[in-house]
Amino acid sequence: MALMTGEQYRESMKKMKKNIYKWGEKIEDVTTHPATKLHIDSVAHSYDMSFDEEKKHIFTTVSHLSGNVAHRWNTICTKMEDQVANADMKREQYRYSGTCQGATCAGWTGLNTLWAATYDCDQEYGTNYHERLKKYMQYVEDNCLALAGGITDGKGNRSTKPSQQYNKDLNLHVKEVREDGVVLSGCKIQICGVAAAHEIIVVPGMGYKESEKEFCVAAAVPLDAPGLTIVETRRPSDNRDEEEGWDAPKVGNITQAYLLFEDVFVPNDRVFMNGEFKYSGAIMGNFTAIYRAAIGACVSGQGDVMMGAAINMARANGLAKKTFDEKLTQMSILNEITYGVGLGAMLKGKNHKSGLFVPNPFLAHLNKTQVATLPYEVKRMTQDIAGGIAETGCMPSYADFVSPQYGAKLLDTLAAGSDPESRARTARLVEWLTIGGGVPGCMHGGGSADGAKMVVKAFTKYEDFANDAARIAGVKVKLEDNMTYDPTK
Repeated sequence: MALMTGEQYRESMKKMKKNIYKWGEKIEDVTTHPATKLHIDSVAHSYDMSFDEEKKHIFTTVSHLSGNVAHRWNTICTKMEDQVANADMKREQYRYSGTCQGATCAGWTGLNTLWAATYDCDQEYGTNYHERLKKYMQYVEDNCLALAGGITDGKGNRSTKPSQQYNKDLNLHVKEVREDGVVLSGCKIQICGVAAAHEIIVVPGMGYKESEKEFCVAAAVPLDAPGLTIVETRRPSDNRDEEEGWDAPKVGNITQAYLLFEDVFVPNDRVFMNGEFKYSGAIMGNFTAIYRAAIGACVSGQGDVMMGAAINMARANGLAKKTFDEKLTQMSILNEITYGVGLGAMLKGKNHKSGLFVPNPFLAHLNKTQVATLPYEVKRMTQDIAGGIAETGCMPSYADFVSPQYGAKLLDTLAAGSDPESRARTARLVEWLTIGGGVPGCMHGGGSADGAKMVVKAFTKYEDFANDAARIAGVKVKLEDNMTYDPTK
């Protein structure tokens, strides 16, 4: 199968075994359950866009493995244009649903980073991980899979190594090595888009040393693998997201999950790292370069929706768009900064010898520092334009608005520039985008801003800049930290 439709994708997800839970109960069908349906719907839309005449160039590409047209999230990025299309696809997805689409993002990024790491590992150690990965990538392409990325471990006490935690299962690790594969135990937490994925690509959550090599594992694990339990997390807005009515949008919604591995067996052909600690850091390095270059497009895509919601809210309140033109222009500027810095990282990227194209890490991590700040200002300005109806939390619920006893009179209180229902729906969207379930994890999604700042610091050539400034100024002595002038010398 070269391409899959949205309906075919839904049918494939219905066939998955039942190992996903929320609110203490098993989810029998992720395509219909209110906790997961919206995310399934948004991923299905991406599958359908692969056939759309105007959008298919964003959602598909020609596979460098087979030469066939494939879903973009089933391919390896071998040139700058692939990474740009990755960003544009993410922005388009956000503009469709207002939120993240993890099942076509992190797992795909994980496979791309493994493409380089397995190549280098094979060159040094004579392993055959890269050949395994090629075959698995062809399997992904042929079966049109949606993939979640299992990166973050529980970690435990941050000042203690994984092997020194009171419970090793706070981090995913290889519990047993068999002739035909490995047995995994532990957890991956806060994992995006799992309920909408066919498989999970697990990779080390950080760089490790030899003493921690049992935690250096990368593998492809089916969503319904025996021994894997998936627990969907909740957010403050979940009681609204899963109810009928307009208290939350019903176009798309992201899911997050904790993954509990209890003696999960993975056959050798799905294992792409097992103890090669030297390359665990390289996986994270390339993952963050790719992910953080593109995340600027994610938040700018949601920013596009926030600008639209702010305009609609102003009009529903009885005001004209031009009343807020200055603020809207500033929102647009902030949106394009993160998108543009991400594109800059791609423009300055280069090919790894395996063929993978990797964005410039300095600019990618710099972009993450902006993603951790600028979108919150866009959210604040969205609330500012929307007014108290969307920001103070003082609006009745949908259930109250449709009450046979007082609903009609209650709804009439919201009449302004527009009809009451349109104003209520728009206000709820603003609320959802700025303080509810639509918040895409700007601060810590894809790692912390502090970690990104460390990379920016490491890559900044401070001394070269100081030397250039001294040369231009004509300074003849070497200026150094904590100098003391001695006129006798």
